[in-house]
Amino acid sequence: MSAATGFRSNLHGHVAVVTGAAHGIGLAIVETLLRLGARVVAADLDRDRLAANLASIDGVSGRDVASHGADLSEEAGALSLRDAARRAFGPAAILVNCAGGGVIRPFLEHTPETLKATIDRNLWTALWCTRAFLPDMVDARYGRIINIGADSVRSGLVDHAAYNAAKGGMHGLTTGLAREFARSGITVNTVAPCVVRTEAYDKVAQSNPELARRFVEVVPLGRPGEVDEVASLVGYLALPEAAFVTGQVIGVNGGSTMP
Repeated sequence: MSAATGFRSNLHGHVAVVTGAAHGIGLAIVETLLRLGARVVAADLDRDRLAANLASIDGVSGRDVASHGADLSEEAGALSLRDAARRAFGPAAILVNCAGGGVIRPFLEHTPETLKATIDRNLWTALWCTRAFLPDMVDARYGRIINIGADSVRSGLVDHAAYNAAKGGMHGLTTGLAREFARSGITVNTVAPCVVRTEAYDKVAQSNPELARRFVEVVPLGRPGEVDEVASLVGYLALPEAAFVTGQVIGVNGGSTMP
């Protein structure tokens, strides 16, 4: 890296917030950002699981990571997370909206409750958290907002219509905010995984192997992704070097959709 660029190849001195951080992709993102040198506030509705899994990360101390439990589908929860980050480390420069987890089922088998839960967990969490953290980024004239979307929005994966409605809203939020805040030094991007080997995927594979097979068969590489393969792209987008990447929905999908 040329010194003339003025860019840094790490995140030392940066504060990052990761939602949906108790397990899976979110936990892998926390680990990646910590390795890059950020101080991280990890948030999840499941406080106990979050605390247990953060404690299992090698080489991490309280000087590097803090945790916060809140319902981020409500404005009050997002504001409490912002305030907790400020108290722990200062205003956040990086926000990773990873909270999610929709109900995956044929559309007509959804209930009003499962539809609302799917939208709340994925879209409202991103809306409220982004709205809570953006003002500090605007004041600093610097920020990185990274949303975890879904490749199924583009591929039309079976049984994902309601989930895609929520994640598609996140994709649309990405492009709108990227244009609106481009001159404020803030980039906004979405990382869109396809099927990823998480605990949720393993449960599907055990309970409904045929459905899991259908998820994987659309992937030319013939396998699920790994959480670290998603987290590594998030790590890049969080870096100062990614300053010219904004408004993008970038697939981590083994080729399941291609331009």
